[in-house]
Amino acid sequence: MVDRPIIEICLESVESVIAAEKGGADRVELCSDLFEGGLTPTIGTVKTALKKSNIKINAMIRPRGGDFCYSDEEFEVMKEDIKAFKETGINGIVFGILTPEGDVDVKRSKEIIELARPLAVTFHRAFDMTRDPYKSLEELIELGVDRVLTSGQEATVPEGADLLEELVQIAGDRIIVMPGCGITERNFPKLRDKIKAKEYHIYLPYETTSKMKFHPGHIYMGGLLRQSEFTITHTSSSRVSDVMGTL
Repeated sequence: MVDRPIIEICLESVESVIAAEKGGADRVELCSDLFEGGLTPTIGTVKTALKKSNIKINAMIRPRGGDFCYSDEEFEVMKEDIKAFKETGINGIVFGILTPEGDVDVKRSKEIIELARPLAVTFHRAFDMTRDPYKSLEELIELGVDRVLTSGQEATVPEGADLLEELVQIAGDRIIVMPGCGITERNFPKLRDKIKAKEYHIYLPYETTSKMKFHPGHIYMGGLLRQSEFTITHTSSSRVSDVMGTL
């Protein structure tokens, strides 16, 4: 039993995994495409991250952006990704599946959890899109999920802090309620003191300039809403250190 909360860093590259470990983080959630809220990382990214670091890695299992109501084909993709990641030696998987009515898809979630074990299992912020957080929390507890990532059914943790505080108390030792989204090194101490969760999920990036000297600035590979192709985002090890220094 740790005397302080566990800090998980959300990120999308091997470089960021290394930086999070250097900054003192306890665990990382490894994704691809955080612009979409985090999608499944490539098997190459996961394997390389495991080779280059010793930090615990939980891999996102999310086949596309958008909602969390998946087709049969998308569900098959999720299961195949879990099978592949289990062979790499990662710590856990992160997933979330809902019904069209806005409830936890208990049947499919049970299948995912049984397939993933003995890995740790996190139910992600699909929880924030459910119509009844209290019912959903009890269903996840019944399913045996290890932790639920949530912003308290608001856009950010600061906005959802009241519900998060309540959910932590309701959950007790039955499941870990892990606040995530909108936590920074500046607001973390205040949120920690209010919510009193056992774990926190934090995104702490910095931007660096591409090594490219030739910049055709009128072309965007990901569309006009994306950042410039010549700006690279990674986790800031110093920002991680700042958070860990408050513990």
